[in-house]
Amino acid sequence: MGKSLLSLSLALGDSDLNRGLLTGAVGIQGVETRALTFSSPERHWRMFRRREFDVSEVSFGALLSIQARQPGEFVAVPAFPHRRFRHSFVFVPEGSPIAAPSELNGKRIGLRTWTNSAGVWTRGILQDHYGLDLGSVEWVIQDADTAGMENLPAAYRIHQVAPGTSIVDLACRGEIDALIYPETPAVLGTPGGLRRLFTDARAAEVEYFTNTGIFPVMHTVAVRRDIVDQNAWLPYEVLRAFRASKDLALDAIKDPRKICLAWAQDAYEQQVALMGEDPFGYDAEGSRTAVETLIRYSVEQGILPEPLTLEEIFHPTTMQEPPRYVRR
Repeated sequence: MGKSLLSLSLALGDSDLNRGLLTGAVGIQGVETRALTFSSPERHWRMFRRREFDVSEVSFGALLSIQARQPGEFVAVPAFPHRRFRHSFVFVPEGSPIAAPSELNGKRIGLRTWTNSAGVWTRGILQDHYGLDLGSVEWVIQDADTAGMENLPAAYRIHQVAPGTSIVDLACRGEIDALIYPETPAVLGTPGGLRRLFTDARAAEVEYFTNTGIFPVMHTVAVRRDIVDQNAWLPYEVLRAFRASKDLALDAIKDPRKICLAWAQDAYEQQVALMGEDPFGYDAEGSRTAVETLIRYSVEQGILPEPLTLEEIFHPTTMQEPPRYVRR
């Protein structure tokens, strides 16, 4: 008689870190998965607004906002399928005289949403390291917040643009002074388009990592609480599977034949020299500084009323490694 497997939906971004899970090369022990791929905005919205998936890669910032409103509805697993430095994603109009983040004090800055992890990190970094007073800024957001517009903090001047209005277009026309965006706008470097505020963003990001040791966490993995309550073994098995998928991706980037970049080997060697062989670190303790920094920013920016501990965010079975055989 065959095993009875738990059948779960798994919503992911289509990234190399997740590819093992998406192709079936890696499975979750005890689970029959239906892997689905969506863009980040759609996936996060459908998970948090409609509860459509059993397990999902989610915005860490939005998850913290949900935890503030509906604590315990989701269980987080310390896998981080998306990390990214943020200095490269601050933009100003091509002809703007603004040359430094401190010059954005008192200006109008566009955002995708308030709780978007990219925005939370970038605002915090600009405040901590570059003298931006977040309270002086008028914040213009593109979309209704993932966790609900009613959850926006009253301490900041925030308003949403009219439906159909693009904050990228507003920035190009100079109607807002800067743009903090999750991705690179198509108009970057085009006539009448946008330019990066940091002229050497990579150097700024390397300096940031050298000084802080932080590789900013954008996404984590959430599991519906009602499923975990019936299957206490599940969170650790989810974590184990995400780690295995990550390890496949890290092995693949060592082979320049598998990457369509002319200087892939050079880029890989530079990354290892600066950040080590596995900068993605799917474990809570190893990522404590990054996660606690995001939590602090979330409190300061009105997303969380008070700090959460890692133990309150991540399932207890994922916070400690079980014993294993010792092999000689």
